[in-house]
This record gives sequence, C-alpha cells and structure tokens, in this order.
Amino acid sequence: MLRDYFPLLLHIGVAIGFALSALLVSVLLGKTGRRTRVKDTAYECGMVAQGEAQPRFSVKFYLVAMLFILFVLEIVFMFPWAVVYREMIAESKLVLWSMLSFITILMVGYVYALKKGALDWKK
Repeated sequence: MLRDYFPLLLHIGVAIGFALSALLVSVLLGKTGRRTRVKDTAYECGMVAQGEAQPRFSVKFYLVAMLFILFVLEIVFMFPWAVVYREMIAESKLVLWSMLSFITILMVGYVYALKKGALDWKK
C-alpha cells in the first residue's frame, strides 16, 4: 500500500526540499548586500521619484468592485445553467424553483446594497 503512495510522497518531499533550499539561499545571499537609502527608493525609469508610489483609492471603489463580482458574475452563470437544465425545467419545475429562489436571494442582496447606498458614487 505504501508503494502506491511513494510517487506522491516523493513529489511532496522534493517540493518541500526545493522551497526550503530556496528560502535558505535567499537568506544567506540576501544578507550580503548592503542596504542604502538609494537602493531602497523606488525606481522610476531613471527619474527622481515624486510623491507616493501608488495613488490612494477610496474604499468605495473596492466595495463596488466586490459588488460587481458578486452580482454580475452570478448573473453570467445563469445562462449556462438554463441551457444545461432546459429539458429538466420542461419536465419538473423543481429545478426552476431552485433557481428562482437563488435569484430572489440575489435580488434581496441587491436591494439591500441599493438601500445602504453602496452604489451611490456621490457620497
């Protein structure tokens, strides 16, 4: 039985050994370089860096992005669902009611986001 798992255990051992050796080499070679103020500054194509490295985004931007992922991608997956279960919907309405309950839950979340003002950019 152990003979069946030997390739898997060998693969895991090689992966752990490679990870540990890569970390060890980076620690040993990384300490030899000296850190200076010039080396720690951001490289801007030869230009002197001005300001912060990245502009700050509002939390509202990330909230809208998460809501986009939540609502739009769930809607995108409904079309393939309808294509696959077309025959089952014609025979039994249970599949249809399960998707309608999912859409209802999705709409409740959408109305909640609208009521909370999550999609209002003027705030």
